[in-house]
Amino acid sequence: MRVVVALGGNALLQRGERPDADVQLAGVRRAMRALAPIAAEHELVVTHGNGPQVGVLALESAADPALTKPYPFDVLGAETQGMIGYWLLQSLQNVLPGRQVCTLLNQTLVSAADPAFDNPTKFVGPVYGEEEAKALAAEHGWTVRQDGTYWRRTVPSPKPQRVVETRLIRQLLESGTTVVCAGGGGVPVIRDETGRLTGVEAVVDKDLTASLLAETLEADALLLLTDVPTVMRGYGTPDATPINNATPAQLRAEDFPAGSMGPKVEAVCRFVETTGDMAAIGSLEDAADILAGKTGTIITPSGFFPEQGHF
Repeated sequence: MRVVVALGGNALLQRGERPDADVQLAGVRRAMRALAPIAAEHELVVTHGNGPQVGVLALESAADPALTKPYPFDVLGAETQGMIGYWLLQSLQNVLPGRQVCTLLNQTLVSAADPAFDNPTKFVGPVYGEEEAKALAAEHGWTVRQDGTYWRRTVPSPKPQRVVETRLIRQLLESGTTVVCAGGGGVPVIRDETGRLTGVEAVVDKDLTASLLAETLEADALLLLTDVPTVMRGYGTPDATPINNATPAQLRAEDFPAGSMGPKVEAVCRFVETTGDMAAIGSLEDAADILAGKTGTIITPSGFFPEQGHF
């Protein structure tokens, strides 16, 4: 099968952990051990988040006295693609000796007219208490919002229109290469009236990019892997219950937070509605079992797992 996997930022760096390189590298190694059984048996594309990492680089850039102004977010996104992609590349090569693995720095086309540019909602960077977050917002001109019990910076998150390097990714897959790409949703770019590409100040949602990429690559399955075992109905309440299988319509009828599970649900629903294939959301450590339909939240047009029937 051809499988696209999106690794959530929390799968690589847990909330509250310091974003030190050794902490993140340990998370990457755990992630690649979990994906190794899939990569050994199937064509695999790995995408990943970059929210904590791009936030750290943005802080460093804003505080650097050698700069006239901070680096723009498209450049910071490219930096994190290279950093995390290098860790993923090396870790995959170590768990699958002899396998050809490529990390591709790529661009994601967005619309300059996307209303998201006027409403920053994408969380980036570390978590803060309310007082510290608002002080930083005043100092740097940021927009900040509450993220669970914490506060974080937010930036525009326009919808992805196309992964610019899709044809190259397809060629790599067809040659037997495992591909790491679309890190942080890909570097956001727009196309001007002459057809030239230009970077923009934004972060594209990596789950929506993964869904789009899975569709255009004609993938058989899309897995969104994070730090929770299933999608929960009534998450954070005493009545919370796991959703083990669902149709897109059933998931869309639920109410999920826009800053966390909401984009994941939208991504899997789009993929299943467009392709008729399977998507799933679940824990990174359960990746192989999720693909086999044994755990996680499985989403299909009928609510039935393709081979094993109804859960």
